[in-house]
Amino acid sequence: MLKINYPIKGACQCGQVTYQLLAAPLMVAACHCRECQKLSTSAFSITAVVNATDVVFSGEMSDWSRLADNGNTNGAKFCPCCGNRIYHFNPNFPDKIKLKPSTLEDTRVIQPTMHIWTSEKQAWFKLPLDLPSHEKQPF
Repeated sequence: MLKINYPIKGACQCGQVTYQLLAAPLMVAACHCRECQKLSTSAFSITAVVNATDVVFSGEMSDWSRLADNGNTNGAKFCPCCGNRIYHFNPNFPDKIKLKPSTLEDTRVIQPTMHIWTSEKQAWFKLPLDLPSHEKQPF
C-alpha cells in the first residue's frame, strides 16, 4: 500500500482556487456516465469522496448544478477564472464532497476503488476485474 503524507495541496489550473486535503479519501470512483464523459472530455471522470471537514479551500468559486437521474441535486464548484472543476456536492449531504483529485499536487491518491455507471461506459474500455463495478449510482 502507498504511503501518502497529508495534507496534500491542490489548485485549479490558474491557481486562483487552492486547497489542502487533510486526510485520505473515503473512496475513489471512476464514473462512466455520459455527464462525466462530457466533464472530463474522456471515457470517465475520477471522483474522490471525502469528508467536507477534511478539505480547506481558499479562493472564490462559482457554482453550477443539475438534477441527477435519481432526483438528487448534483452541485459543482469551479474556478470562475479558468473554469477548472474543484468538487461536486449534494446539498442534502453537506458532510461529504466529491473532490476532483486531478487538481491535487500529489495524484497518487487517484486509485479507483470502484467503477460506477458502467451501463454508459465506452465499449472499448475494459473494466478491471479486481474492483467492484456498478451499472448505476451505488451511493
